[in-house]
Amino acid sequence: MKQYHLFKYANDKSLAENNGSVKVPKHKGFWCTLLAYLGPGALVAVGYMDPGNWATSINGGQSFQFTLISTILISSLMAMLLQNMSAKLGIVTQLDLAQAIRLHTDKILSVILWIIAELAIMATDIAEVIGAAIALNLLFHIPLILATFITVLDVLLLLFLSKIGFRKIEILVSCLILVILFVFVYEVILANPNWKNIGLSFLPTTKIFAKEPVVNGISPLNGSLGIIGATVMPHNFYLHSGISQIRRIDHQDIESLRKAVRFTEWDSNIQLTIAFIINSLLLVMGAAVFKSGAVQDSSFFGLYDALNNIKVLSNPILIEVAKTGALSTLFAVALLASGQNSTITGTLTGQIVMEGFIHLHMPLWARRLMTRLISVIPVLICVSLTAQESVAKQHFALNMLMENSQVFLAFAVPFTIIPLLILTDSKQVMGVFANNHLCSLLGWGSSLILVFLNLYNLPETFVSFNIVNSNLAINAAYTMIVLILILLSWTCAEMWTLSNSLCK
Repeated sequence: MKQYHLFKYANDKSLAENNGSVKVPKHKGFWCTLLAYLGPGALVAVGYMDPGNWATSINGGQSFQFTLISTILISSLMAMLLQNMSAKLGIVTQLDLAQAIRLHTDKILSVILWIIAELAIMATDIAEVIGAAIALNLLFHIPLILATFITVLDVLLLLFLSKIGFRKIEILVSCLILVILFVFVYEVILANPNWKNIGLSFLPTTKIFAKEPVVNGISPLNGSLGIIGATVMPHNFYLHSGISQIRRIDHQDIESLRKAVRFTEWDSNIQLTIAFIINSLLLVMGAAVFKSGAVQDSSFFGLYDALNNIKVLSNPILIEVAKTGALSTLFAVALLASGQNSTITGTLTGQIVMEGFIHLHMPLWARRLMTRLISVIPVLICVSLTAQESVAKQHFALNMLMENSQVFLAFAVPFTIIPLLILTDSKQVMGVFANNHLCSLLGWGSSLILVFLNLYNLPETFVSFNIVNSNLAINAAYTMIVLILILLSWTCAEMWTLSNSLCK
C-alpha cells in the first residue's frame, strides 16, 4: 500500500514540478518572444503592491501631498536592479537564491537564515490575513473573527491552482493586478489632481529626508523610510530566482541563456513599472482624492469610511460617485484582490525557502495551511482582546499589528540582498553573466542604502510597540542591530570563503 508523507526530502531543481514547464519560441520576433516570457514578473510585482504597502503610500500622500512620489521612484528603481540580478541568478546557475546560499554556507548558518526568511514570510502573511479579513468584513459584513478564519480557506485556491498549470497562475495573477490598477486609475482620474505638480514631484529633493514638518505623527523622513521598507520585500528575491526557471531553456547554449536573461529582465521591468504606477496612484489618491489632512484614520477601515464620507472628499465628481458607494466598494475589492495575489506568491516563496535551505518538501496546500494558521493566531488574539473596545480602538490595534509585524522584514532584508550581490558579482558562480562594474556599483550602493535605512528605523519601531519604556526599547533595538551586523558579517565571510573553495 502506498505511503503518504507530509514532509519528504527535497534536493532537486527549484519548484521541480513546474521547472522548465513553459515552452518559449526559438525563432520568433521580439513581441512574440516577450509574450512567452511575460508572467513571472507579475508574481514578483505582487509583493510590491501588497496590503502592507497601502497605508504607507496613502498616508504619505495625505501628509505631504506629492512630495514622496520621488521616494517611490527611487525604491522602485532599486528593486528593478536587484530583482533582475535575482532572476539572472536562477537562469544562469539553475539554483534559486535559497539553494545558492545553502550551497555557500554551512548547515548551522543555513538554518539560521532559513528561520529569518520564514519569519519574514509569516510577517508578510499577517498583513495578507488582515487585508483579506477586513475586505470580507467590508464587502459582506462578516464579523472579523469569522472573516479571519475564512482566510484559511484560501488553501482551497492553492489546491485548484496546483492543478491548472503555472502559466494559468501567471495569467490569473496578472488579471488581479489589472483589477487593482483599474480601481485606482478610476478613483484618481475622478479626483483630477494637478498632473504638473505630480510630474515635478518625480524629481528627488532633500525634502524627502527632512525631519520637519511633522504631520499626523510622521515627518517626510519617516514617510520615506516607511515607503522604502514596505516596497523592497526580501521574500521576492527568493521567489524571482525560482520562478525565472519555469521557462524551458537550453543551458548548453550561451545565446539561449542571453536571450532568457534579456527577456526575463523585460518582463520584470514591465511588471515592476506597473507596481510603481499603482503605488504612485495610492499616494496620489491620499493627496488628491481626500481633502488635505482630512483622513485621521489611515487604516483600511478608515480609508473605506473616508471614501463614503462626502465631507472629506476633494471635489463634486468624487462626492457624487461616493454617494453610490462605488468608491468604497471598489477599494475593498482591490484590497481582496491584493490579498489573494499575495497568497499565491507567498506560498510559492515558502516552498522555495524550505526546500532550498533545509531540503524539505511539503505539498502547496499543506505549506499554505501551516503558515496561514500561524499567521492567523496573532490576528485572532488582537481581534479578541479588542472585541469589547470601541470600533476605533479595534481598527487602530489591527493597523498597529500589521505595521509592527513588518519589523521582521527589516531583519530579513540584509540577509537577502547582500548574499545576492556576492553571488551575482562572482565570476566563478556566474561566468560571463557576472555583474558588470556599473551594475555591481549600483547594486552595492542600493543594498547598503536599504540595509542602513531598515536598521536606522528599528529604534523608533521598537519604541512604537509601547511594550516597555522608551529607553529600554531603544537599547533593545541597538542590541538587535549589533546582532544583525555580526550575523551579516558571518554570512558574508562564509559565503566568500566557501565560494572560493568550491570553485578551486
